[in-house]
Amino acid sequence: MGDDSEWMKLPIDQKCEHKVWKARLNGYEEALKLFQRIGDEKSPEWGKYLGLIKKFVTDSNAVAQLKGLEAALVFIENAHVAGKTTGEVVSGVVSKVFNQPKARAKELGTDICLIEFGSKIITLKPVVKVLPKLFESREKAVRDEAKLLAVEIYKWIRDALRTPLQNINSVQLKELEEEWVKVPAGAPKQSRFLRSQQDLKAKFEQQQAAGGDEGDGDDDGEADTHVVDPYELLEAVEILSKIPKDFYEKIEAKKWQERKEALEAIETLSKNPKLESGDYGDLVRALKKVVGKDANVMLVTLAAKCLAGLAAGLRKKFGTYAGHVVPTILEKFKEKKPQVVQALQEAIDAVFLTTTLQNISEDVLAVMDNKNPSIKQQGSLFLARSFRHCTPATLPKSVLKPFCAAFLKQVNDSAPEVRDAAFEALGTAMKVVGEKAVNPFLADLDKLKLDKIKECADKVELAGGKKGGGGGGGEKKEKPAAKAPPVEEPPPKPAAGPPKKAPPAKAAGPPKKGKPASAPSAKAKKATDTKEMVETELPLEVCEEKSAAVLPASCMQLLDSANWKERLASMEEFQRAVEQMDRSQMPCQALVRMLAKKPGWKETNFQVMQMKLHIVGLIAQKGSFSKTSALVVLDGLVDKIGDIKCGSNAKEALTAIGEACLLPWTAEQVVSLAFAQKNPKNQAETLNWLANAMKEFGFAGINVKAFINNVKTALGATNPAVRTAAITLLGVMYLYMGAPLRMFFEDEKPALLSQIDAEFEKMQGQSPPAPMRGMTKKGAEEEGEDADEEEVDGGGAGDIMDLLPRADISDKITSDMVAKISDKNWKIRKEGLDEVAAVISEAKFIQSNIGELPMALKGRLTDSNKLLVQQTLTILQQIATAMGPSLKQHVRNLGFPIITVLGDSKPNIRTTAMTTLNAWVEQTGLKEWLEGEDLSEELKRENPFLRQEVLSWLAERLPTMRSVPADLMLCIPNLYACLEDRNGDVRKKAQDALPTFMMHLGYDKMNKATSKLKPASKDQVVAMLEKARAVMPAKPAAPAKAAPSKPAQSAPAAKPASAPAKSQPAVDDYSVGEPKTDTKKTKSAGPAAKKGVVGKKAPVKPTTKDDEDRSGPIFILVPSSKEQRMKEEKALKILKWNFITPRDEYVEQLKTQMASCLAKWLQDELFHYDFQRHVKAINAMIEHMEAEFEAVIGCLDLILKWFTLRFFDTNTSVLMKAMEFLKLLFTMLSRENYHLSEYEASSFIPYLILKVGESKDVVRKDVRAILTMLCNVYSACKMFPFLMEGTKAKNAKQRSECLEELGCLIENNGMNVCQPTPAKALKDIAVHIGDRDTTVRNAALNTVVAAYNVCGDQVFKLIGNLSEKDMSMLEERIKRSAKKTPAVSAKQERAPREHPTNPNATFLRKPAQEEVPNKLKIMYRTYRIQARSQNAHSEHMAPSIPKEFQLDLDMIENDHTRVSEFPDLVQHKLDELLEPVTIPEPKIRSVSPHFDDLHNSTASTINFVISQVASGDINTSIQALAQIDEVLRQEDKAEAMSGHIDQFLIATFMQLRLIYNTHMADDRLDKKDIFKLYSCIIGNMLSLFSMESLAREASMGVLKDLMHGLITLMLDSRVEDIEDGQQLIRSVNLLVVRVLEKSDQTNILSALLVLLQDSLITTAGSPMFSELVMKCLWRMIRFLPETINSINLDRILLDVHNFMKVFPKEKLKQLKSDVPHRTLKTLLHTLCKLTGAKILDHLSMIENRNESELEAHLRRVVKHSGNLSSFKSDQNTEKGALRSDDKVIKAKVSDILSEIFKKIGSKENTKEGLTELYEYKQKYSDADLEPFLKNTSQFFQSYVERGLRMIESEREGKSRIQPSTVIPQHSTESYTPSHSSMSVNSNGEDLKPAVYYERLKILRQRHGLENAKQQQQQQQDDERPPFSSLSKPPLASSTDMLHSKLSQLKESRESHFQQDSRSHSPGRASSPAANLDDLKKRLERIKSNRQ
Repeated sequence: MGDDSEWMKLPIDQKCEHKVWKARLNGYEEALKLFQRIGDEKSPEWGKYLGLIKKFVTDSNAVAQLKGLEAALVFIENAHVAGKTTGEVVSGVVSKVFNQPKARAKELGTDICLIEFGSKIITLKPVVKVLPKLFESREKAVRDEAKLLAVEIYKWIRDALRTPLQNINSVQLKELEEEWVKVPAGAPKQSRFLRSQQDLKAKFEQQQAAGGDEGDGDDDGEADTHVVDPYELLEAVEILSKIPKDFYEKIEAKKWQERKEALEAIETLSKNPKLESGDYGDLVRALKKVVGKDANVMLVTLAAKCLAGLAAGLRKKFGTYAGHVVPTILEKFKEKKPQVVQALQEAIDAVFLTTTLQNISEDVLAVMDNKNPSIKQQGSLFLARSFRHCTPATLPKSVLKPFCAAFLKQVNDSAPEVRDAAFEALGTAMKVVGEKAVNPFLADLDKLKLDKIKECADKVELAGGKKGGGGGGGEKKEKPAAKAPPVEEPPPKPAAGPPKKAPPAKAAGPPKKGKPASAPSAKAKKATDTKEMVETELPLEVCEEKSAAVLPASCMQLLDSANWKERLASMEEFQRAVEQMDRSQMPCQALVRMLAKKPGWKETNFQVMQMKLHIVGLIAQKGSFSKTSALVVLDGLVDKIGDIKCGSNAKEALTAIGEACLLPWTAEQVVSLAFAQKNPKNQAETLNWLANAMKEFGFAGINVKAFINNVKTALGATNPAVRTAAITLLGVMYLYMGAPLRMFFEDEKPALLSQIDAEFEKMQGQSPPAPMRGMTKKGAEEEGEDADEEEVDGGGAGDIMDLLPRADISDKITSDMVAKISDKNWKIRKEGLDEVAAVISEAKFIQSNIGELPMALKGRLTDSNKLLVQQTLTILQQIATAMGPSLKQHVRNLGFPIITVLGDSKPNIRTTAMTTLNAWVEQTGLKEWLEGEDLSEELKRENPFLRQEVLSWLAERLPTMRSVPADLMLCIPNLYACLEDRNGDVRKKAQDALPTFMMHLGYDKMNKATSKLKPASKDQVVAMLEKARAVMPAKPAAPAKAAPSKPAQSAPAAKPASAPAKSQPAVDDYSVGEPKTDTKKTKSAGPAAKKGVVGKKAPVKPTTKDDEDRSGPIFILVPSSKEQRMKEEKALKILKWNFITPRDEYVEQLKTQMASCLAKWLQDELFHYDFQRHVKAINAMIEHMEAEFEAVIGCLDLILKWFTLRFFDTNTSVLMKAMEFLKLLFTMLSRENYHLSEYEASSFIPYLILKVGESKDVVRKDVRAILTMLCNVYSACKMFPFLMEGTKAKNAKQRSECLEELGCLIENNGMNVCQPTPAKALKDIAVHIGDRDTTVRNAALNTVVAAYNVCGDQVFKLIGNLSEKDMSMLEERIKRSAKKTPAVSAKQERAPREHPTNPNATFLRKPAQEEVPNKLKIMYRTYRIQARSQNAHSEHMAPSIPKEFQLDLDMIENDHTRVSEFPDLVQHKLDELLEPVTIPEPKIRSVSPHFDDLHNSTASTINFVISQVASGDINTSIQALAQIDEVLRQEDKAEAMSGHIDQFLIATFMQLRLIYNTHMADDRLDKKDIFKLYSCIIGNMLSLFSMESLAREASMGVLKDLMHGLITLMLDSRVEDIEDGQQLIRSVNLLVVRVLEKSDQTNILSALLVLLQDSLITTAGSPMFSELVMKCLWRMIRFLPETINSINLDRILLDVHNFMKVFPKEKLKQLKSDVPHRTLKTLLHTLCKLTGAKILDHLSMIENRNESELEAHLRRVVKHSGNLSSFKSDQNTEKGALRSDDKVIKAKVSDILSEIFKKIGSKENTKEGLTELYEYKQKYSDADLEPFLKNTSQFFQSYVERGLRMIESEREGKSRIQPSTVIPQHSTESYTPSHSSMSVNSNGEDLKPAVYYERLKILRQRHGLENAKQQQQQQQDDERPPFSSLSKPPLASSTDMLHSKLSQLKESRESHFQQDSRSHSPGRASSPAANLDDLKKRLERIKSNRQ
């Protein structure tokens, strides 16, 4: 079973793929459990199994397969991503499961394939297609299943199944018919639901609960009865090729029988229910001719049937020809014979279904005035039938209005059949769109006729049997109304408030949109709805009566006084009265008539006149002011508008009237009055007023045509002011109307035209201001609605086009001209085309009726002469501009042929065709082009040019649309074909178009469509769809409708109107989906919401959708995708990431690669063109980075590549955000011990180095910080070449920064870092000493100095020859800047110790760190990040003081200018500093010093932070720990902690004690917080004890307490109860091991002995405690052979002696356990074994040795081991080797030396070896080392030389190095004769105990108030000497130490601020209080200066 245990350890996903079936079975079982557990359907966990699910279902082992099927089923039910597996899983089930005998397997397989969705979900066409073949199978079982399947399908689609199965065996068909009869009548219910249908599912369940089907309302009826169209299930038949060859001759034959034969052949063909599309133009023309011209009615009937058959078989594809045949059929209705009429009716009805009412409306309207009553009757009946197929959306008011006008005429017709037909049509219309929508058009009808219409409406049955929108139902029905261009009626009228107020607002609507003629009539019709619109003119007497009732008598009398003062007084009273009058009481007309009374507007006194005009404005504002009242005053106002004194009042009054009576009406009146006068001043001011009013009121409803003639008059005026005013007005109108406005003035003189153009130019790009007036009084909501509904044909351009006078040119298109165009001679054809062009350009604007021209022009588009094709295209462009929006009806017959021309091989023709196509789309909108199959037919043509052009055109146009017709789906198969086209350009264009199709059709639909492809193609296409999904553009927001439509609209909504030429007039407003929501929203929201409906609604929807998408992970873990990318790049399958500036293909490649690794929304943001989106994306990545770090590492290469692209951006905010992210990223990576691969580094580092030359300081500093961090995750050696490359840049900043960075690398990692060799690297660096840029020169010099500091004079050798000038600069710099060599050497020697394996590894703790339990690492990481983010701002300042004090008071005091840069100081309460000890408030955190620059920082800063570690507040403590950890983790900064280790450890174990005693017992505290704190403490300790140099500074007393704390924690049962407590204990275990390994061996051994003694004394202690202490001792004993040389035996023996005093042998034996006794014996025995008899020389510290039990014991052991002085045992200790020099014989010399060199070469003992060599050389000065050195490398030789030099300088007592810098302090100790009474401290100085004791006293007195150096010195003395126990037992030393440290902590808190200010202002008073006062005063002074 050995192999079993192998796979048991594997992760689940690997088990599932294991070759052993049991492993797979176990994997499936575990996967099943896992899938049931995962709660979130979007969990990244699902992604891991995506590729495996197929293997689950196709497992070769039956038992495993069964379990695999179960797991797969659960996966598919729950995983969000399951859809991606559909293809492979279903094919797997079909091939491997359905052919199995096991029922359970089949059942699961069936479940997986998930049937029973209903026919809506499952596409039946392919199923129905294969059914007939299944019925022919030889296998009876197959036939039976086919029968069952047919019955099931029949349930869903009923009779639609009959046609496809018509040809099966008659017996089978009969059986089927019998089964079908049994099928219950009700519609079947769906029993399974897609994930997207969960709401539907809930609804079904509710109904079930409510008692079955009772609850079925209409909605369900609609939801369920999804009628399948048999047409969809049929195969199309191709008939064009089957038309008899002589058909076209026969159809022209004179004999009617021949013509009949020809038609019968066609009739047979056209009976096919579904026809293949093709060019039916000639056939239709032939049939049309028969219908129109043939005298034989039987043939007319036959031809009509053929047309009906074609229309039914082709459906939408027949739409192209509809426009040709409809007029002919309608004309033919003059025939009375019933069978002819019936055939024609069938034909025209079939044709109607292939097109839209709008397209044929003009043809139908043309016959409604026909003299022949039959034609009129049949026209109306046809419309009545057509209306039944309409919905309120497809029958908008714009279409209905002209029809209703025609019906109203027919209602009064003399012929009863015409009248009845009109009633029926009106009734049907009323039924469809609702009474409310039709009533406005029926205003003039009497009640009898109205009742008749309503009666007809009630009888009407609509297609599909739905109830119509009449009466109350209207409300419900109108929701979809907004689908089409929104309709005029406001559905929520009842909610709109008192109807009286609404109508004036409504009038804004019609004039704007209505055709010119309809404007007045619309107004008149509105009048029926309202009382207020029209006010009858009152006789003067009535007016006087009414006025007298509300005005003071005196006022009335003095109105016409001869004295102006009296008139003025009267006006003042009048004004007061009006101001106080209530609106309802105010008789407006009467009052204004009083004002107009003599002298009226002829008033001569300007003051009276001003008052009068002001009062008019007041009345208009305050009262219900009607147009009748307005007409009384307008003349007078216009007369005064040019008056200097009264003009402004007149304008205000006009504006007020504009608000009351609406601007369009007021403006029209005012302009016509002004131009009826001759006064140029009045004319100019009127135009100025109007220009301003348009801006204030908006453009809604303005009747442009009414002004145009007056404006033209003004433009021709002699007075320049009038001309200028006219041009200004045109400028304002241009803002709203855009380019079409210019068309009105094309005939003006060139000089004037250039002035107009200049004005238009000024307005270009400006957006019209939001209307401020016009919506306040009159029920804003009504108006908003109305304007909304008036949007008939889209944008502004459409409206303006409607205003232009259009010529009917149909009579000019003569049959001769058409014949010419089709002539055989190309010259004559050209003549014909020239004539057409002349006719159109002469007419300028034309109507849509252009006779036979379309067919003739269509023929020329395929002309063999390319010049004529080009000319035809130009004519089509002309037609587009001239015809305007009504061009729509020609899209089918003339538009699509333009697309065909795009396939031409000549580029210039294609370009012209594209220009023409765009000109057409400008007028028609894109929607018309996407309806029907025409576009997909074009794409079907295998012409590469055509495909390229059409696809790129669609890719450009589709993103601008908000919604598209469903027919776009028809293009998908052809689009997929293009993706695999032979032509590369076609493939490229198809790929570009994919995302734009997807934005409208959705990924799911398009993915589903791939099911029809071959498997090979499918895989390719699906992959492309995935990529497209990632870059899919967002749909444009619902447009804020063009400004004219919304007087009530807010500013943002009005903006789009500014686009001067409304490029898609119809399409975008003609949207299907969006406005629907508007209407609904309007209904519910009531008045308040309506103002901004359109503006607000649009954005709401997308954002909520985005929010859904944005939940869940943003980085997706795709297993081994990075490795795959590396392989591909290696194999050059993809572009190598290497460029000078990023080209598009790199960006595209990255985009593609990222698609699978990132959330879609994030990808969109990352590749958005707007930089703010990038910032957003980076923020999101920062938020998710920690939580999803595995996935981040999985796509790290892509993330880094994306950031390299950002380095080429110029935007600083993105750059800064990028830097922030990268800093956090590399911090995380280094914490995860991640190492960058070559692939990642090479695609990122070179680009980062580019940025180091950035001109902005902030960026440069950040880049440098990142480069430093990079060394933690990427070898410094490998970084070196990248930086060397950077020094070759042209940018001087970059060169200098790279050189600086190289210097840092050398300084931190030694010369080994230089690549390829130190000599080569230094030569290249030294070249820059001669650079012309000063900073580069300095940087180069500094780098060489750094090298000098590492390897001394050897640098000069390495550099080689330098010019004299450069050399002198270098020497000068070295003299000035180099450090003292010894110190450096020491540091260099430390390097090999610290980095035994790899001199470039920056983090020594890395290898061990991996053991730290994962959870702990994550928590710890999170807290450090939080802490860092609080300090992030101070990160890159590098002053020598902490951040709080970076304030140069002198500079600030003298500088009163830079107010803006004054820093925000934290308001410290300075008084608190004088109090003894206050634990700092957490607010301190915000300024707590950041340690990025700690090596310069003062000791007091560290003291301060350490003091916070012991804080009672958990958060404060975590904060401090995180800061310290940040220092400890960066090797160059960790040095700063040196000298503070004891202090830090004391704070730490105090905190441990606090947790143990207080926090753990406190139930109020969250245990998670305590766990956090523990995690931080342990993480910190692990960091600290990874660094030997720091770990060795811990003194014995402190180590004892620390071990006590850690062991207590391990034994604390409460910890196990915390979640993840076990992990915590494992971490503590790891930490204890590390403390034992890394601490000073003497101190830790001593500490453990004392700890054991204590634990045995206190009997209350747990036996487990002593046991653990002893375990630690055994570990130490086990490693004694390696560590013996570093141990001070005197101290250890003293501790053992003390132990034996407390526990003599007898007492030890009395203990319950004999383990302590055995432990002690083992320790002593091991020591004796290792040192032999010399052990007895180490008892010097025991006072009276004779009494010591220890000495006796040792002597026994030594004696026992015998052979004390053998040379071998001497050799075991190097001491022996060196001391026995006199006995050494020459033969042994080489042995000794080779032994020594072995040591030097070994990593562990190199220092010892050097010391031994030095001593050996001292004794044998003549010894020859040459033989040993000659075979070694140059580096080794120089290393040995340097080491010897260093020892020499140490011995001479030169060295003043701190203990922390020299690790092997023991080395010199070990060689002093141990029996001498002198002892040697670690610095090699002699120390008598008395001297030391004296120092200890001084230390106590000082209590840590010294500056940093003294403190360190004290601590050094404190920790090192082993003799502290001469006169006291060791226990005391630890306690004293604790007291001393505590007082230091207190003091450091107090002195934290003081010391610093002292050290930086030496001249200041030294007392803290004086200092603070001074500081306070100066801060006050600065404040007052600033204020």
